[in-house]
Order: sequence, then structure tokens, then C-alpha cells
Amino acid sequence: MNVEVDLAQEAYDNYRAYVNPPLARVMKLSGSPVEVYAEGSVIVDSAGKRYLDFAGGYGVFTLGHRHPRVVAAVRDQLDRMALSGRTMFNPLMGRLAKRLAELTPGDLAISFFANSGAEAVEGALKLARAATRRPAFVSTDASYHGKTFGALSVSGRDAFRDPFAPLLADVRRVPFGDARALRDAVDADVAAVIVEPVQGEGGVNVPPPGYLRDVRAICDASGAVLIADEVQTGLGRCGSLFACERDGVVPDVMTLAKGLSGGVIPIGAYIARPAVWNAAYGKAPLLHTSTFGGNELACAAALAALDVLVDEDLVANVRERGAQLLAGARATSERVPQVIAAVRGAGLLVGVELQHEGYGGAIIPELLKRGVTAAWTLNQQRVIRLEPPLNVSEDDVAAALRAFDGAVDAAYAQLGVLR
Repeated sequence: MNVEVDLAQEAYDNYRAYVNPPLARVMKLSGSPVEVYAEGSVIVDSAGKRYLDFAGGYGVFTLGHRHPRVVAAVRDQLDRMALSGRTMFNPLMGRLAKRLAELTPGDLAISFFANSGAEAVEGALKLARAATRRPAFVSTDASYHGKTFGALSVSGRDAFRDPFAPLLADVRRVPFGDARALRDAVDADVAAVIVEPVQGEGGVNVPPPGYLRDVRAICDASGAVLIADEVQTGLGRCGSLFACERDGVVPDVMTLAKGLSGGVIPIGAYIARPAVWNAAYGKAPLLHTSTFGGNELACAAALAALDVLVDEDLVANVRERGAQLLAGARATSERVPQVIAAVRGAGLLVGVELQHEGYGGAIIPELLKRGVTAAWTLNQQRVIRLEPPLNVSEDDVAAALRAFDGAVDAAYAQLGVLR
């Protein structure tokens, strides 16, 4: 017990002094425990309590924690070579790029590997500008593409953007899902339109059917590059291998990250059509590079994770368990409409919109008490996201829904009706 108390105090003291002082206070007030072990859909804290992970690292843990096939591939590679020497061919990078070309829609074929989703977005923006020689970008309100400089420039929450202004000079934002507004914003100066097929951090916003087809047509008519940001929605999360396939659309560039390694090693990527790639880098292949991107360990993990995704037919499980999760959350919403305004989602990305953001401050800690993790969406504090692994079981979804039901009741009992 003393070890547990000492570890919790050590973690808090270090966060307060050396990591992020205000975040340390928020986490302590919300009762955040100390994680020490994880496997499958479960995280264990320093007291030995087990939690079903329905926050899922904001979409990272597509295969749960430490999937044995991915861990085995990484251990095997570690005995051979960990990081690339960068001056020779890296066979694993080539195999991973080929595998992505086989899995992604249409003629997407050439991959660049980075270490995160934000890095992938940065690379995609640079690619579009170099290929078109145009200055402007169009993005959507409430979008989230990362917090590095270019990615932040095309993201849609001013609270994150304003402290770092001025950002990229010509970025135009339009309402998500509104093809008419997009058409009005795109002209001959626009290098790229960047869009999430489903907005995750924006509040799990699902666009109307056909929206991405309209975006594709607008880009084709103007000569702009279409960048599909699938960092959170790709690799099975939304009930198809890639969320843009729900509209039958092939983007010019697709960004991937989060679950690309199955939640074992950081890796990001963008994959482009050859014509776009060659227009940008055909005569200058070293204009955009990365020291650590595409290293052997990350590529070994990603190759194994993609095999698991296909071999275990996880997209089918996402559809079944996603329907179960969505129906259960909606049942709670119908029972306690004073707390929950709406429930929406695609596959195993489910958003619960609250009547007031204050309820979230009670529901998430109550879920922790009941052994389930969940998280807010970054750009919409009234929306709680439920984002379990793609291989989550029926029993685990049922258990999480029981905990969610109880947490909503507890929040309502504590706070009453909030206005």
C-alpha cells in the first residue's frame, strides 16, 4: 500500500514540477489513477484496479494493448536492427509502403513515413503546396489535424490557434458537411482541401451521405489536392477499412497514424497518388525527410498490425460491436434526456453529446470509479467519446454500457439539471 501511495505521489509531484503543472492539478482533482500495466482491453493501475479502456488512447489502441503478434514482431526485429542507418535500403519500409498501396483505395501508392499524425499532416500540406505551387488551404470548422504549426493552421478551434498567431497566411475554414460553402471557398489559389471523413475531436460529427463525393468533385474542378485525414478514422475504426470508402472516394493524399502500429510504437504516414507525388518531388526526392520516420521497429509493428486487422476480420467486429455500443448509449440517452442531448457515431467511434459540459466533469470520474475509461473530444467539451479497441468483445461492451448508465445516473443525482 505504501508503494502505491508513494507512486501516486511521485507521479503527481513530477507532473506538477516538470511536466505540466496545471494539467497535474486537473488530473488529481478528477481522480486520475496511475497506470502501470495494460493488456488487451484492460489497463491496471498502481492499486491493482482494472479498467476497460474505452478512451483507447484517442484511437491509438486499435488492437488493444500489447497485441501478442505485434509485440512478437517488434521483439524479433529488435534482435536484428532497431533504427535505420538511413544510407541503405530499408526492406521493412518498402514492404509496409507496398502493403499500404494494396490496402488503400484507388491508385494511392507512394508512402512517406513519419512519427505521428501531426507530422503526417505537415507532410501532406507540404506535398500539396509543392505539387500545385498554390498558397492557400481550405479546412473545416471544428476540425482537428494536430498541434504542430501547419497542422494547427488548418485545424478548426480558435482556442488552440489564437495563442500562436499568425499561423499560415491563407487558410479558409468552412462548415463541416456543407458542400456549397466549400465550393464558394475553393478557387485557383487553393493548393488543397483537407477534411476528416468523420470529425473525431470536433465531437464525432458524421457528414451527410455523399459529402465526400462533393468534396472530390470540387477539388477535381479546381485542380486542388484532396487530403483525407484518416489519422483517427482509418484502419477500420469507422466500420470500413478507410472511412472515405463509405462514399466511394479516392483522395489524392491520405494521412494515417494512431492505430497504424496497433498501439505499440508511434508511427505516422501519408500516402499519395503517383501524379501528385511526382509533381512535388519527382526531381527533388530529399525536399522532405525524417530521421526516425519509417524505422525498422515501427515498420515491423505496422506490418504485423495490418496483418491482424485483415486476418481477424476486425472491420466486421467493428460493425457489430459499434452497433451494440451506439444502441446502448442511445438507450441511456432516451432514459435520461436531461443529461444527454444526442448520441452519434460511426463504427467504434461514438460520441455522447451532453446537455451541458459540466456533466462531463462528473460522468468521466464516475466511469473511472466503475472501471471504465473515457475521454472528452478536444474541440467540443460537451461530447464524451467512447473509442474501444476494434477487437473489443461483446461482454466488454455490455460491461462498459452498464458502467456508463450508472455514471450518467450518478452525475444527474449530483448535479441535477444544468443550464
